[in-house]
Amino acid sequence: MRIGELADRTGVSVRSVRYYEQQGLLATRRTSNGYREFDEDDLQVVDQIRRLLGIGFTLEDTRPFVECLQSGAPTGDSCPDSVVVYQRKLAELDHQIALLGRRRTELAQHLARSCAGCAPTPEELHAGLDE
Repeated sequence: MRIGELADRTGVSVRSVRYYEQQGLLATRRTSNGYREFDEDDLQVVDQIRRLLGIGFTLEDTRPFVECLQSGAPTGDSCPDSVVVYQRKLAELDHQIALLGRRRTELAQHLARSCAGCAPTPEELHAGLDE
């Protein structure tokens, strides 16, 4: 398939496909007339990249998943290097959540000190989190 079809079928732009190629995440083959040619395996690679980017991974974070797929694994997350990236990203998120919790507590304390009736009740706080 050509680059436009790959882009359409994966929901990314042609420009993104070219960028993935430049970054070494897609091994492109060329036809005799110079057109890029992709196959079904490339669909899986681009889909894996798109899904990981969608949950906050960087393009570089996707590399072990792509390499896993390119090695013949059935999924990009079935290799040890991919699991390590998942673990690192979870640890980063846990750190960010803890940091946000501390910042939120500090902000609520400032609000309570400056405006006694302005601070939300615990029930109001939890109601917003459940949505």
